Amino acid sequence: MAGNQRVYKARIKSTQSLKKMFRAQELIAASRIGKARARVTAAQPYATAITRAVSAVATHSDVRHPLTSERHDTNRAAVLLIASDRGMAGAYSASAIREAESLIQRLTEAGKEVSLYVSGRRALAYYQFRGREITQSWTGGSDAPDAAEAEQIADTLLDAFLAPADEGGVGELHVVYTQFVNMVTQRPRVIRMLPLEIVDGVGEAGEAAVLPLYDFEPSPEAVLDGLLPRYVRSRIFSCLLQAAASELASRQRAMHTATENAEDLVRMYTRLANQARQGEITQEISEIVSGADALAAS
Repeated sequence: MAGNQRVYKARIKSTQSLKKMFRAQELIAASRIGKARARVTAAQPYATAITRAVSAVATHSDVRHPLTSERHDTNRAAVLLIASDRGMAGAYSASAIREAESLIQRLTEAGKEVSLYVSGRRALAYYQFRGREITQSWTGGSDAPDAAEAEQIADTLLDAFLAPADEGGVGELHVVYTQFVNMVTQRPRVIRMLPLEIVDGVGEAGEAAVLPLYDFEPSPEAVLDGLLPRYVRSRIFSCLLQAAASELASRQRAMHTATENAEDLVRMYTRLANQARQGEITQEISEIVSGADALAAS
């Protein structure tokens, strides 16, 4: 019985230590989620403005640009997967990886050769463990991305899309990230980044519609050359910010649940330890009574 008490007390102590760690992680995530959500909101005006500018050029000019044209000289497709650098975030990374695997399967079945790009140590470790080839990876700061990192990722993917086919050029770029809806809901999402289609907020004009007049200086080609790379960088930065907010929300929720589970375990082990102690006392009393009876009988 004494051995059982020692086991339960050791488990109580270790569970209380884990509870403190879970609680600390929950508080850290809670303190950062507000800033992450504010960054998502702050990035929206710029993203909306550059989207409208690209829409105007794409809709009201007949210019063909390499970033808006389908490529038929290669069957490669690039997939950028955005996951987390650290664990303790529930199913956040697993859901993003599962969505990426589904996309890769669809592209493979369509005859595409997939070039995989990953952001986040969890996704990198997943594919390295399975011996999958990764074209390029980025790690560090998944819960607090900066514009420089987004620009580096975007420039790498733009170079891959614009490269000749014999140098590994890709004909499509897909991004897998987790969209932040609210503190309870975060959805894995797949978007096709390149080649660019008619962008958000632009519909087909009707026959009777009066189209606005635009004058592009110095030319529509020059405007697209300047706007489209900025547009891609803005979209990828937005995906990174959405993923960061989703990661922190998932971690806060997971650590809150883990803290409650640890409290339940401490209560259970305490009850079992008390039962073991009560059983030990009962056994000692029985042994004393039995000894006394034996002495009285002799």
